[in-house]
Amino acid sequence: MTVKRNLWPRRLAIPGIVLAATGALLGSSAAPGREHAPRAMNILLMGTDERDTITTAEKHAFHAGGQPCGCSDVLMLVHLSARRDRVSVIGMPRDSAAEIPATRDEASGVEKPPHPAKLNAAYQEGGPELAVRTVESMTGVGVDRFVQVDFRRFMDSVDEVDGVEVCTPRRLRDSATKLDLEPGKHRLRGGPALQYVRSRHVDDSADLGRIQRQQRFLVQALRGLQARKLLSDPARTAHLARTLLGSGPQGFTVAELAELAVALHRLPASATEFTTVPIAGFTPPGLGIGAALAWDREQADALFAKVREDRPLVAKGAQPVPKDPPAVLGGTAAVRGSAYACR
Repeated sequence: MTVKRNLWPRRLAIPGIVLAATGALLGSSAAPGREHAPRAMNILLMGTDERDTITTAEKHAFHAGGQPCGCSDVLMLVHLSARRDRVSVIGMPRDSAAEIPATRDEASGVEKPPHPAKLNAAYQEGGPELAVRTVESMTGVGVDRFVQVDFRRFMDSVDEVDGVEVCTPRRLRDSATKLDLEPGKHRLRGGPALQYVRSRHVDDSADLGRIQRQQRFLVQALRGLQARKLLSDPARTAHLARTLLGSGPQGFTVAELAELAVALHRLPASATEFTTVPIAGFTPPGLGIGAALAWDREQADALFAKVREDRPLVAKGAQPVPKDPPAVLGGTAAVRGSAYACR
């Protein structure tokens, strides 16, 4: 799929990088002639449900079968502060009610008008470009770059770093992915890690709980990379970036991502912060898009205003404790990454 809009006309100033579970590395570099004028940077992290590149045996072993919809089942907006001393991550539930902007079909040339749909359908209808435009229209935040990761790239990236350690204070069992983790710490390699970040039938928190586990995974992935000093090894970092990005449209080249990874190799978990868009309830049936989550517009607008103004989501000196499982309705308190780290 060709991305027609050039979202990145120049290289932006000194960003950083994040490994997702969806896993993913995110970052940036210094722009020539702009080293003394850094600006904040926003990255859209997308985990797609594309699974054609994993084997039949892997689908069976890790319960990753089923018919893919070509959607983005993971959507996180990652904000790097202008001073590069803070990374803020906002999860956006895949079933959020959205207004998909007008788009033109590349094959037929027919323009499709704006229309309601679930947020994850934007990628299905128009790839990363339309997903970016949809998120921008819903948040008022300009997206500078994107990273998209499918099942294969996620599994291979996790295996490349010899797995990621996760921890849970309670048993996690999922009827669909067959995830079954006892309380305690677990080092998960590619396939089991995929089960962990995909599970959304653990409890009544559904996708909100899954987003929280994905964010916990992000924190632990970054900690693991730092502990093993992998982000300060140029050759190893370049190989990991190549594994993660694979082929297809991406917002970074391998060289850029490898160069930029070093920027976060000392960023503490306490300098990262995580939250999920607050949910007010469900959309009315008359909208015609099925059971979709309606954002709490007042709280969501206040949240994204902080991003636009490059302000922290967590107040200085505050150490909020995450609720596990998270509440589906109402505001979702932002927490520092250190609150998600294994002890």
